[in-house]
Amino acid sequence: MTQNIGDGVDSGGRAAATRKGVHDRLDGIGPVQPSTFRPGRTLSLRVEAVRQLRRRRTQVAALLLLVLPPIIAIAFSLSSDDPSTAGSDGGGRQNSALYGLATAGGANFALFTEFAAGSFLLTVLIALFCGDTVASDAGWASLRYLLVIPVRRSHLLRQKLFIGLASSAIALILLPIWAYVVGGLFFGWGPAQSPLGGEFTNGETLQRLAIVVGYTLIQSLVIAGFAFLLSVVTDAPLGAVGGATMLVILSNILDAISALDPYRQFLPTHYQFAWLDALGPNVIWEDMARGAGISLIYSSVLFGFAWWWFGRKDVVS
Repeated sequence: MTQNIGDGVDSGGRAAATRKGVHDRLDGIGPVQPSTFRPGRTLSLRVEAVRQLRRRRTQVAALLLLVLPPIIAIAFSLSSDDPSTAGSDGGGRQNSALYGLATAGGANFALFTEFAAGSFLLTVLIALFCGDTVASDAGWASLRYLLVIPVRRSHLLRQKLFIGLASSAIALILLPIWAYVVGGLFFGWGPAQSPLGGEFTNGETLQRLAIVVGYTLIQSLVIAGFAFLLSVVTDAPLGAVGGATMLVILSNILDAISALDPYRQFLPTHYQFAWLDALGPNVIWEDMARGAGISLIYSSVLFGFAWWWFGRKDVVS
């Protein structure tokens, strides 16, 4: 009688015998403990972060932030006009002051880059990171399978919001740092000069830059909140990103209408550039405090409503 080793049975159709002692060794292992599913350990931050880093839009955004400061620095270097002679008039006074000092050193170049990118580019990037996070999964029809695993909805939102906010914060922090390095290489490493006159020490320069970046991070919460809300409401990532961007554009248009006083001070972008008050001889905190308060109120309401909406949204039908 021959055994069919490949099939595990002999010619008579009976199970092939195992090697001597195998059953004894299996008995020595003891009972196998049943595996337990832990929903809290699914969709970890590391997995979500790697997933976001591999996405094409994240790589394009990183490339854009990388090439923007060198392009601006090269444009200043090739320009035949002296930025320090730039005039200022009306609403463009603050912009012209920063433009005139952009080539005074790395710190001033970083401040100008922050001002130039803050009105639109950074808005789009924040809306992209926070508005594309949930809506993209819904658009790809993968959101329902994440929840069937099952992953708690609050856990899913928390992980995705954390990665979205972290990505936005990294972009907002790295841009002025990279601009400072590029500006230092092109225009020197001298301390910052105030648009109102005077010069800061090296320690004061770093302090003022930290205030600018910190205030920008708080202001970005409004854009992140609205983009994240639209991301859970709609299944179209482009709609979430575009809607958040349009909110900022609309707020800036309304803020330019002086007839809306005093109501326009409650617009989410009214104090967007209040960090300019940190560039004088003394830091003026009043407008920055108002802007931070309004931003925190808006973002708390938007994030809370996003949680409430997603908890009741039908994503499996």
